[in-house]
Amino acid sequence: MTQARHVIVAGAGIAGLTAALTMAKAGLRVTLLEQADRLLETGAGLQLSPNATRVLTSLGLRERLLPHAVAPHAIRVMSGGSGREIVRIPLADAEKKYGAPFWVLHRADLQAALVAAAQASMDITLKLGTRVEDFAAHVKGVSVLGRQDRQVFDERGMVLIGADGIWSNVAARLKRQRPAQFAHRTAWRALIPADSVPAEFRAPFVHLWLGLDAHLVHYPVKGGSLINIVGIVHDEWNEAGWSAPGEPKEILRHFARWTWHDRARDLIATPKRWLKWALYERKAAFRGGEGPVSLIGDAAHPMLPFLAQGAGMAIEDAAVLAWCLKEYRDDPADALRAYEGARRLRTARAQQVSHKQGTIYGRSGPEALVRNLGMKFMGGDRLRAHYDWIYTWRSPEETGSLA
Repeated sequence: MTQARHVIVAGAGIAGLTAALTMAKAGLRVTLLEQADRLLETGAGLQLSPNATRVLTSLGLRERLLPHAVAPHAIRVMSGGSGREIVRIPLADAEKKYGAPFWVLHRADLQAALVAAAQASMDITLKLGTRVEDFAAHVKGVSVLGRQDRQVFDERGMVLIGADGIWSNVAARLKRQRPAQFAHRTAWRALIPADSVPAEFRAPFVHLWLGLDAHLVHYPVKGGSLINIVGIVHDEWNEAGWSAPGEPKEILRHFARWTWHDRARDLIATPKRWLKWALYERKAAFRGGEGPVSLIGDAAHPMLPFLAQGAGMAIEDAAVLAWCLKEYRDDPADALRAYEGARRLRTARAQQVSHKQGTIYGRSGPEALVRNLGMKFMGGDRLRAHYDWIYTWRSPEETGSLA
């Protein structure tokens, strides 16, 4: 394989797979190195706003994803205490307004579509059970060292892209990123059959409940056959690793009867199995890589989920990265610095807004009342306009520049 056209990507999650597809479309050959022995259908729901679905559509994935996606009519913001709707943020016209749909779907369905597209591409090689342990830059690019089936391997390419998540081994070797910090919150996730919830919760809406020291999000996935539920609570973390099974009684304690409406509590009581995750963030902006090495997605800019843009920013990264490598083909290091410069302010803003939104969601007492009245007064259309800077984003492939 010619090193001058060969990109090595560490990690075959959403960021890595999307990057592989965008780079193959740009005329590059990609080797994806994934440490897992097989790609499991794990995770829960995702909200994909138009900035992300626009890129996925450009990769030819729309028809693959449509049977699994749900296009919500609106986000219903609910009061956790009273059970009443505070405001409704419209989404039914998202495709007409922004040129791409707003979808909710299961992470596994997106991953399956990305994997199938990658496997169908002659320019993408996926190697499972392959762990990147070190790398070394040289005049011809980069050599990546690691292990595959207990054997040492040496892969060479023009650049290495770390798409290996918040605990990125590539980022650790770069020593340029500050460690992510625990946010003193945990996310509880569950999937339940749609016929196990009231009809109003089966409808195509994203429900966002705001209450004391917690918030709750739920929406249909798998074409409407399942309901994805996420409860985010203030908590400490005493488990081994950063994810663990959770007990229903434990999460219900965070949604106490005297502060949360029965409709929300009944929904939380429905799942028999929960998984919980410790939430981490990095408040500092992405510092970039060095030489022929860079990062995308959570490896570059992990953020809290309150803006629902973790996957969206990773998908945007992939589109910008591919365009830069195509435009700066004769100088890959310059291509990576151009990519990093184009992404730094936008991803930092997403991190900051997500953090701030988490503090707004967590208000209680008089502050919560003021928040709710303010949202009701503004109305759904004006609230949605606050996200136009996210939804209206276009890739450089569309605009012809990084501006």
